[in-house]
Amino acid sequence: MSDLSARAVSRRARTAGRRPFSALVLPVSGALAWGAQLPAAFASVTQPGRSAPENIHVHATTVPPVEYLPSANPVGQPIRMPAMAYRRPSGHQYDWGVFNRDSGEAAGFGPVGRYGVARWAEDWSSLRGKKKGNDPFDVLKYIPLTRGGSVWISFSGESRARNWFENRPVLGAAHVVDSGRFTVRNLYGADLHLGAYVRLYGELVNADAGGWRPYGYGDTYRKPLDAQQAFIEVKGHVAGAKAGFMFGRQAFLDMPAYVLYYRMSSSVPLAWNGFRAYAAWSRVRVDAWDFVGTDITPKGIFHDTEDYGTRLYGVETTWAPPDFTFMGQAGYSFLDLFYFGTKAGGGLSGVSAPSFMVQPGMATRNNFGGRWHGIAGPVEFSVGGIWQGGAFRATGRPDSPSRPIDAWSFSGTVGYRIPHDRFHTFVGMQADVFSGGDARRDTVGTYSQPFNPQLTYVDASLTVSESNMVDIGPEVRMTFFRSLSVMARYPLYWRDSTQAPLSRPGALQYAFHYSGAFIGMAPQATLTWQVGPHLSWAQTLSRFMTAPALNRAGGGSGTYYMSSLSLRF
Repeated sequence: MSDLSARAVSRRARTAGRRPFSALVLPVSGALAWGAQLPAAFASVTQPGRSAPENIHVHATTVPPVEYLPSANPVGQPIRMPAMAYRRPSGHQYDWGVFNRDSGEAAGFGPVGRYGVARWAEDWSSLRGKKKGNDPFDVLKYIPLTRGGSVWISFSGESRARNWFENRPVLGAAHVVDSGRFTVRNLYGADLHLGAYVRLYGELVNADAGGWRPYGYGDTYRKPLDAQQAFIEVKGHVAGAKAGFMFGRQAFLDMPAYVLYYRMSSSVPLAWNGFRAYAAWSRVRVDAWDFVGTDITPKGIFHDTEDYGTRLYGVETTWAPPDFTFMGQAGYSFLDLFYFGTKAGGGLSGVSAPSFMVQPGMATRNNFGGRWHGIAGPVEFSVGGIWQGGAFRATGRPDSPSRPIDAWSFSGTVGYRIPHDRFHTFVGMQADVFSGGDARRDTVGTYSQPFNPQLTYVDASLTVSESNMVDIGPEVRMTFFRSLSVMARYPLYWRDSTQAPLSRPGALQYAFHYSGAFIGMAPQATLTWQVGPHLSWAQTLSRFMTAPALNRAGGGSGTYYMSSLSLRF
């Protein structure tokens, strides 16, 4: 329980007369609005005039189905969880204290509810010694291998079927019309715990793709059976912190999702090879890592290897400032400060040259940045920025001088959660600027993140990306029946610089050569239905309407529809 929560209960206790403490309920921004049956948590506070603390009942909420797999961005979740809900009664996060708030993303292991994006971030040890419930998959989540249960294994899995329809993909640059694509992928993992301090995790992947008039299929959509993740983790308590060391092939999610994510849009997630060390205290945590990429291009079963030409390394720290009150409601925030470096070649690091040609090469980018995000009463916010330095060297020209990199970005979302609203309505505004530079200059001024940021953060239709871009637009999210969430956005897009080309996902650039800055607008909506504990269905519809100048250059408007059906356990 946070200090703020304890103070709130103590203030109420002073004015409650002789009512028993068990009758006190802490009001938290309409958190009880969905009407679930709520278990009691316990806190210890000292009443004025008494030397000994007393136990009082404070109601904590269960995780509603719509939050079984939280969204990546902590702002504008389908339902706001209470400030004191560090450990979700029906969630499965490890105990990271205050860093478990919101989607749990602040802990550094990605969003975690009942399930996590990284399945090894889930903790199923709560099933130890308990009779298995009505969920038929519970028998797979905690299997003791020793009499005392200290050695145990947990199995996880996900099968996903996803299909798209696009009547004019990527502004017409795909040169197909009315394209229909269909993909399937399977991820199955095993999490072996050798006591409290050592664990081994392994995960398998396979994927395939088809459709009519398809385009853009590559190694991230078709994959024979291979090792997606395989690592060892050693953990314990060091200098008062919960600390750990992970070595092997693993997912890495300790960055804002709009900077680096898990390659969710295609079928084969992003995996790294190397080490990661972390330590988490009560309100400060530190993370350091050094990875090389995974080469998924070799054909055949279990042929993936390390890609030493692709690197990701850095250090990050998160501070949770003291809780506060704003507009009579609880408030808290997280401040992330980070440095990370990327090294990539080929298409991932190509930069624009005169006449809007793409110059391939090898780029090393040093990123210095931060993000401040949290909740202030009914207001939810996230603001962050990055400056990029480094160097770019063109391919095939070893004697040519390197070009310096000087790029930057700003990302911000702020919104209002209507208190005591039965639909948990969130109304907000998102604005971003990603520098574009000038193709005629020697200095590379175009901001780029080569390693799969969350593509839907900027555009759900995956038409434009986070490079040479200015976007702004409103968004609304509403939740119905505890299991159905609808999010709608209406972003408008401009180029930051007319002297650099328009960019698309995958660190690619469009060949359209036009003089205007305005790109267009893309009203979009996503409906997510958590059908049950294991089945979810998401649908996205968007219409990208291009600017007249872009149409004259050969671009064109298009409609995008995506359906994704996932089974998880």
